[in-house]
Amino acid sequence: MEKDLIYKVALTLIPHVGDIVAKKLVAYCGGVEAVFKERKQALVKIPFIGEVVANAVVNQDVLGAAERECENIVKSQIKPLFFLDADYPRRLLHCEDSPVLLYYQGNADLNASRILSVVGTRRASKEGRALCKKIIEELDDVLIVSGLAYGIDTCSHISALDSNLDTVGVLAHGLDRLYPAQNKVLSENMKQNGGLLTEFRFGTNPDRENFPKRNRIVAGIADAVLVVESRIKGGSLITAGIANSYSRDVFAIPGNPANDNAKGCNWLIRTNRAALVESATHIKEQMGWITSAKNSSKNTQTKLFLNLSESEQKVVNVLMGEKSLAMDTLCAKAKMTTSQAAAVLLNLEFDGVVICHPGQRFSLVD
Repeated sequence: MEKDLIYKVALTLIPHVGDIVAKKLVAYCGGVEAVFKERKQALVKIPFIGEVVANAVVNQDVLGAAERECENIVKSQIKPLFFLDADYPRRLLHCEDSPVLLYYQGNADLNASRILSVVGTRRASKEGRALCKKIIEELDDVLIVSGLAYGIDTCSHISALDSNLDTVGVLAHGLDRLYPAQNKVLSENMKQNGGLLTEFRFGTNPDRENFPKRNRIVAGIADAVLVVESRIKGGSLITAGIANSYSRDVFAIPGNPANDNAKGCNWLIRTNRAALVESATHIKEQMGWITSAKNSSKNTQTKLFLNLSESEQKVVNVLMGEKSLAMDTLCAKAKMTTSQAAAVLLNLEFDGVVICHPGQRFSLVD
């Protein structure tokens, strides 16, 4: 058993230490093991770390529990994903409160080029389930994420499997149990064509307070969130709100104002918290997920014949061959600050070279 893994798990068990503080501890100390080797006098000098947290770290009471959890991880063939690992979901890295450690069973690529989270009411109507299925079966090469709950969640997972798409369920409990139990067979199929993901260790029940935590993963791991049906106080609205705070695209399907299942979606659209969509084509158009045979030649012509500055050419080179890129990803690849990239992108937009999609995503014009 890797000793490093014990420290990673232990970091999540320290009392009074949440995800944000845990990441700061690792950054200031220079590594996860270094956190537990640091002296109390040094810990209390770290911003936002007081006596209580420093005492909890140096006492190291959590190492025994962490070692037992690691035994469960190995025995159940669970893949731990630490926030510094290369295969940790990179979209979540840009969310300040993302989990320090995730537990994963499955084979889907959590860094797939296209990820859509689908959420909705547990009391889904026949029409809602049919529309959810139709939209998913018309998507190409998209990883479908949801919460494995009743209703729209279950429908989205089943529809993805029926359409030969990978699908991942984000759980509000440990991987040693399943809620709802009726989805046991579905969850086993998902492990072969997708996976199960959680931040909760073995023994954790699906308690009420865990679901909002689960929802932030559903929102942050994807490029966009689709709300199929939702009541005005549904949990789907919480997920949509989190997605908005993460600058993710949010889509909602409108419905009859007299229908309780439509009121949440209609409110999201009316308050400009979600874009109105009625088909998979609408999602693909807004996300830049529609491929075109002319893209390659058109982009090549853009590169060859436009009189671009050095910085503009750098951005164009980064966008070549991409369906679309988020601003932070583009900045990282182009090695530019946000302000530098924004100025360059604005010029390219005026010249008709680049198009800006909802959610601050950019692509070359077809």
